[in-house]
Amino acid sequence: MEMFVLMVIVFVLGYAAIALEHPLKVDKAPTALVLGMLMWILFVIGKADILGLVNNAGEFVSQAWREYLHHEGIHNPTTKDMFGFITHHEVLHHLAEISTILFFLLGAMTIVETIDQHQGFKLITDKIKTTNKVKLLWILSILTFFMSAALDNLTATIVLVALLRKLIADQKTRWFFAAMVVLAANAGGAWSPIGDVTTIMLWIGGQVTAGNIIAHVILPSIITMIVPVIILTVTMKGNVERPVLSDEDSKDYTTPFERRLILIMGVCGLLFVPVFKTLSHLPPYMGMLFSLGVIWVTTEIMHRNKSAEYRKKLTVINVIKKVDIATIFFFMGILTAVSAMQSAGHLTLLAGWLNDNVGNIYIINLIIGVLSAIVDNVPLVAGAMGMYEIAPAGAVGYEALFMVDGQFWEFLAYCAGTGGSILIIGSAAGVAAMGMEKIDFIWYMKKISLLALAGYLAGAAVYYFQMMLIA
Repeated sequence: MEMFVLMVIVFVLGYAAIALEHPLKVDKAPTALVLGMLMWILFVIGKADILGLVNNAGEFVSQAWREYLHHEGIHNPTTKDMFGFITHHEVLHHLAEISTILFFLLGAMTIVETIDQHQGFKLITDKIKTTNKVKLLWILSILTFFMSAALDNLTATIVLVALLRKLIADQKTRWFFAAMVVLAANAGGAWSPIGDVTTIMLWIGGQVTAGNIIAHVILPSIITMIVPVIILTVTMKGNVERPVLSDEDSKDYTTPFERRLILIMGVCGLLFVPVFKTLSHLPPYMGMLFSLGVIWVTTEIMHRNKSAEYRKKLTVINVIKKVDIATIFFFMGILTAVSAMQSAGHLTLLAGWLNDNVGNIYIINLIIGVLSAIVDNVPLVAGAMGMYEIAPAGAVGYEALFMVDGQFWEFLAYCAGTGGSILIIGSAAGVAAMGMEKIDFIWYMKKISLLALAGYLAGAAVYYFQMMLIA
């Protein structure tokens, strides 16, 4: 029990160090890496203590450990079995899941950086003439909302944050707009079957269907995005200052045709990813890397006869050097830490406690949404999917809430998708924006968290009353 509790203490301390990166003057990426590896070291050292824990029903606390024993047909597990479970099963299982996210992120960031280097975003930023903060906020929020539904919230955030660098000079102002992009991206991802990892999980798992998740969750998602924007429309004043281009940035390295071609190829490559997944059933990162490969080959052919100066600026080999690898390492660390808690049984215990002590599906999901701002929403949703069976068609009463397209699953998609906006570290979109713009955790908490919470609760209320009217 001591090691089980120690893992929680270490996670809280590591999380605090990440949150306080600016006062501590230690970047969050190495802190996250140390945290992630330390969690697994503690897990493997205290394996007998941790995996031996049982709940009130006499079952092992770790759901992953129970499933492993059942699958392997082990009835009297030994220390050797525990060691094999952690080092050969769980580490590799989570590495596979985390790697798909990291390669997806790496591919998307490289495509966006390639478009940027070819001055493709100039075609979009030239169309956005306004410098009025309120007008710009509405334009970017609506654009992000629908882009994240078509692509996904992570990709949309990467694209929009790259655009912001061309539109806003002041760092703190850019932080503010990047944070609002995160809110809009998470809201846009919640109602689309391909807009967020957790919605994809529920869609593929059969808990929700595409038509119903769109029909029932789009209005709450719109409210979640609009409420913070309306609040800011009343309080925000002034204009943004456009960045002054350096001689290097203002120099035309590409022709208008090349800019258009790479922008179109980049956007189509990103839009191709959900189509690729739907048709092939292969992981989205493969579609992203395929798109990157096609763009890479195109740029190699396009620039092969140009001078060394132009090739140095425009080829993907050199573009990769500009991609923020620290963000990738940060993702790796934080996801590794959370996966240790998932394997050890902390999240299963939490899900069980919610079920036993709360009971109301709306309150359970609201709590899961708030918790997803602290702990990654993917294992929380995975835990909920493992806890509750899909009820058979025709079920009545409380059980009917768990049928395919039942209110529990739809509201879970909404809460897990949008609740992560409450903290910058609570969603993949937030982590990407934090890494790209070096947004301060405490700054986000002071300036954005209450806005995100207001939107989250307003959208939840709309979903509740909407379902009451339908019923």
